[in-house]
Amino acid sequence: MDLWQALVLGLVEGVTEFLPVSSTGHLLVTQRLLGIAQTGASDAYAICIQAGAIAAVLVLYTRRLRQLAAGLLGRDAEGRRLAVALVLAFLPAAVVGLLFDEPIERLLFGPWPVVAAWFVGGLAILLLARRAPRPGRSLALGELTAGGALLIGLAQVLALWPGTSRSLVSILAAGFVGLSLPAAIEFSFLLGLITLGAATGYKLLGHGHDMLAAYGLASLAAGFVAAAVAALLAVRWMVAYLARHDLSLFGWWRLLAAGVVAGLLLARVI
Repeated sequence: MDLWQALVLGLVEGVTEFLPVSSTGHLLVTQRLLGIAQTGASDAYAICIQAGAIAAVLVLYTRRLRQLAAGLLGRDAEGRRLAVALVLAFLPAAVVGLLFDEPIERLLFGPWPVVAAWFVGGLAILLLARRAPRPGRSLALGELTAGGALLIGLAQVLALWPGTSRSLVSILAAGFVGLSLPAAIEFSFLLGLITLGAATGYKLLGHGHDMLAAYGLASLAAGFVAAAVAALLAVRWMVAYLARHDLSLFGWWRLLAAGVVAGLLLARVI
């Protein structure tokens, strides 16, 4: 992998990680376009550069993370409730991912499953994005119940299918259980810290040596930095955009991506 390829992959990861469009799907397609063979090392690289996106959220949500730390130490009741909610939301996908990691990668890490997930997710966004919230149902983040958190976690299992988008299912599920859109977005970002951190650590343990042998430390560092900068900008833009608009843009983005990639596959370009 050349450094410019590492930078491209890092930019794609950073821009798409927290947007409801699926970073995994975009990275799989980008790797094919760049001529990077899909191997255990390439899959590990695509997941490990998520650490750059994690770093961006750590910078942006320092205050909330301090509250979580205080909650874990018994000094902040809301922080403690939020920490428990995040753990409950993390567990379902973690358990299913560990149990079915090999068949998921073997059966679903391909362009056609990604196209299908993009298409279905795009339709779901367009059908649900404009639905007006029910009066009295918009909850603040600190009001999320344990049952609601677990439901979000169960929905996040769907995101193990590449192209589905962890951000998409967690935001939609959070809205379903009553969180306001800003609270749903923040919970999705915080849940991403745990989920992506665990996935990165797991892949480093299993394929870290192969990844470094295949691509080198410089490529990993370039991807990390590019992902961090791109994610920082993308998250700030997304929060500002969704303060004035609904999710429809991302639905159209997904449908367009599905159509373009399907056409490239049928034409045997990728």
